[in-house]
Amino acid sequence: VEHTVIESVELETDGRGQEVLVARVRVKAGAARRCSRCQRRCPGYDTSPAPRRWRSLDVGTTQVYLQATTSRVACAEHGVVVAAVPWARPGSRFTAAFEDTAAWLVCHATLSVVAMLLRVAWRSVADIITRVVAERAGKIDRLAGLRRIGIDEISYRKGQRYLLCVVDHDTGRLVWAGKNRTQDTLGRFFDDLGADRAAQLTHVSADGAQWIHDVVAARAPKAV
Repeated sequence: VEHTVIESVELETDGRGQEVLVARVRVKAGAARRCSRCQRRCPGYDTSPAPRRWRSLDVGTTQVYLQATTSRVACAEHGVVVAAVPWARPGSRFTAAFEDTAAWLVCHATLSVVAMLLRVAWRSVADIITRVVAERAGKIDRLAGLRRIGIDEISYRKGQRYLLCVVDHDTGRLVWAGKNRTQDTLGRFFDDLGADRAAQLTHVSADGAQWIHDVVAARAPKAV
């Protein structure tokens, strides 16, 4: 953890009789009293009477928690909010390192398997993915530099439920996805891409669905 002072580390027994490692921490002075939304330094508002814990990455089979006293600040833009802590995202009960690990694992295993491995509820894993994606979505332009793309749909859950997916053939990465396999869904991708970047597409691969070909021919006429 960065910008954090570790005051003590002790083994404790939780309510289930299992030993857990608890690190009592506090935010360094330079990172304290900042809005958890915009990171601006703000005047303090109040302090929680009871400490709070965040689940961190395990040490072997021992669960680890960071424990700290939280406070609220009065932000001129966002009002009274919980002050930011450098080890966790706003509103989370887990450290950022724990959440980043969970997000990476979900790319390689099912959500239920990740939940079992990390010993958390599957809904907690789903919430973690939402936070990680929301944070990173504003920092990365996944549609930048596209030249050769692939378009296809994939079914999810039971029944006729589909996601329309667009991949970058040069990197092998998924760059866009939307619910339903329709012309309107594909049209939203090209709306996000924009006319200038659509004109830079050189190749588009897809199956024989005519509705895909019609949209591509209209929105990216220069692509093969």
